[in-house]
Amino acid sequence: MVIGTQGTNRELDEALGLLVRQIREGLAHGFFEYNVRCEIGKGGRRELTIGAGKSHRFVIREEEIGI
Repeated sequence: MVIGTQGTNRELDEALGLLVRQIREGLAHGFFEYNVRCEIGKGGRRELTIGAGKSHRFVIREEEIGI
């Protein structure tokens, strides 16, 4: 699932796509629990970790966020 436009938000798109897939899989199984954590790292980068069975880490540039 690609949410951004023209591939400019690659890391963010990957993270959001993973969340959508994990939620769909959890709904299909009937139960799930996830952990989502974000910290601000060097250069204003967001370090997003999604815990869904195993941890998936994404480093998202501040420009990708669109704030």
